[in-house]
Amino acid sequence: VQLQASGGGLVQAGGSLRLSCAASGLNFRLYTMKWYRQAPGEPRESVAMIDASHNTDYADAVKGRFTISRDNVRRTVYLQMNSLKPEDTAVYFCNTRLSRDYWGRGTLVTVSS
Repeated sequence: VQLQASGGGLVQAGGSLRLSCAASGLNFRLYTMKWYRQAPGEPRESVAMIDASHNTDYADAVKGRFTISRDNVRRTVYLQMNSLKPEDTAVYFCNTRLSRDYWGRGTLVTVSS
């Protein structure tokens, strides 16, 4: 299983970014996909998840601003991030769990005030 995240960058507060995570080596449509983030000096935290039925869940800190979606044909999960805040600055990772957790390399999101 390989997960390749992309789409991070530098954006001003109030701006938007869309992260993508391309997956390979698994029957993508069957698995829950998650986004996590890790800010400097902080533990990794869950941001959003989408299951095989396209049910979604979000951390309270991002509800109403972030949207997770998936394209099973492209085997890609997305995270649309709007109204970004400086506290959203972190490395964002995509994740899935089969017999164990698999992690992408991460993509850095920096939100300037």
